[in-house]
Amino acid sequence: MAEVSARHTDLADRGVLITGGGSGIGAALVEGFAAQGARVAFIDIADDASRGLAARVSEKACHPVHYLKADLSDVAAAKAAVDRAAEILGSLSVLVNNAGWDDRHDLEAVTEEYWDQSQAINLKQMFFVSQAAVPHLRKTGGGAIVNFSSIAYLLNMGEMPAYTTAKAGIVGLTKSLAGKLGPENIRVNAILPGMIVTERQKTLWLKEEDIAAMIARQCLKRVLVAEDLVGPCLFLASNASAAMTAQTVVIDGGAL
Repeated sequence: MAEVSARHTDLADRGVLITGGGSGIGAALVEGFAAQGARVAFIDIADDASRGLAARVSEKACHPVHYLKADLSDVAAAKAAVDRAAEILGSLSVLVNNAGWDDRHDLEAVTEEYWDQSQAINLKQMFFVSQAAVPHLRKTGGGAIVNFSSIAYLLNMGEMPAYTTAKAGIVGLTKSLAGKLGPENIRVNAILPGMIVTERQKTLWLKEEDIAAMIARQCLKRVLVAEDLVGPCLFLASNASAAMTAQTVVIDGGAL
């Protein structure tokens, strides 16, 4: 399980739902919340990896970790999965909107179908998952939503216009939800990761020279990994950030 340097005792026994929790950053988050004693469920579509993760983490966690399979771009399926997670966990206090699809695409090659698919996976689902989670958060007297955006939209990256548009939109969504839900003691913040080197990234996109170039740009001269996002996410989900909402937290090693 992912090691954490801080204990957030208020997260113990709280219901936590993480989207895209089967691998990469999401898997690190599942392990991190489980290590805090939270009751954790996650949504993904990758069966083998997700089932394996749930079984492995459950062996060491205080509570069993639950995997729910759903295509988040299907709004009805996403909402049903959220309701099922709340039912399994008994309550829901924290939602982590981590799921996304960072596919590269040329400007000239983007079709209307591709654009809509990218927005459905990266932005649209985040709103409807949040919408479905809010009634459950209200029942617990408040809670926290943590949305994962990216610094990609701030870097003028030309090879992913649909993705970066969605990631910019997540910041707007975060601030709007924070304004709406704040009076009900539901806090909404966003995390903007920098270059997080996962196995998927290395397999599909990142070459050694790409990683070296980003490290040279960063103040911290090391590779950033999924576990680097666990602490900030726990902080935003916990009472340690009780007066913090509508904010964006950049975790990029000082690249910006």
